[in-house]
Amino acid sequence: MINVESIAPKGQRLPKPPWLRVKAPTSLEFQQTRKLMRELKLHTVCEEAACPNIGECWAHKHATMMILGDICTRACAFCNVKTGKPGAVDPDEPNHVAEAVRSLGLQHVVITSVDRDDMEDGGAAHWVAVITAVRALNPNTTIEVLTPDFRKKMGMVDLVAAAKPDVYNHNLETVPRLYRKIRASARYFTSLRLLERVKELDPTMFTKSGLMVGLGEDREEVLQVMDDMRAASVDFLTIGQYLQPTSRHAAVERFVTPEEFAEYERIARAKGFLMVSATPLTRSSYHADADFARLKAAREAQMAQAG
Repeated sequence: MINVESIAPKGQRLPKPPWLRVKAPTSLEFQQTRKLMRELKLHTVCEEAACPNIGECWAHKHATMMILGDICTRACAFCNVKTGKPGAVDPDEPNHVAEAVRSLGLQHVVITSVDRDDMEDGGAAHWVAVITAVRALNPNTTIEVLTPDFRKKMGMVDLVAAAKPDVYNHNLETVPRLYRKIRASARYFTSLRLLERVKELDPTMFTKSGLMVGLGEDREEVLQVMDDMRAASVDFLTIGQYLQPTSRHAAVERFVTPEEFAEYERIARAKGFLMVSATPLTRSSYHADADFARLKAAREAQMAQAG
């Protein structure tokens, strides 16, 4: 049931409900993680996207590196990353990311990037260089990539997938009806096709995609996106509450209750996803290491049952 008190009156901004309130980051480990990122001249989506989980994640030294700079060539209505004309790509970045993974002691790392529509390959070759460097220095670390759509860059998804990340993530973000408003420079079926293409290239590679809710979508639209993802053989679904970064960004239409998230998770599992994370604070890389372990276990159980 929808809580009418969690729906924003037109032109007004809703206060965050109790289930979305988090503590300010204060731990020594948080400070150490931030210091390491500065020393290696690395950007993180944790900071750039104003993630509400940064205090918890960085306290456990789990940081999501954001490559190809900190300026995006797109200006999505939900995203807090700076937009404009990006600078040159740092050729030392692959080694710096690899060093950060080693210094943090990560057993599972999530790497994402800004969109680089200004580059002929959309940054795909740099993606490959980062994956290669991380694996060379950290052979026991599993790698999860969260890439852009490489729209109008033919063959670039193939290039990144050929580098064999353990998880290939690309977020659909929202329902098709809201793309013009929320993700104007992207196309829903382009993103869906990317996920399908990864499975064509390597059926054993885990694929993952995520949705934000609270942007004005309805329940049936969310369920249809789930069906579209399953038709593309997506293994892992994340669903989290959209939070408005600034007054310039798209407004929160309503706060989805924890009970509704639990219902989305139940339905998604029934539809066949191997792994589902659906909570108000869920983000693509939130608890990604533990979720990856559960994802592998779910596949092994599925294979044992089939065999």
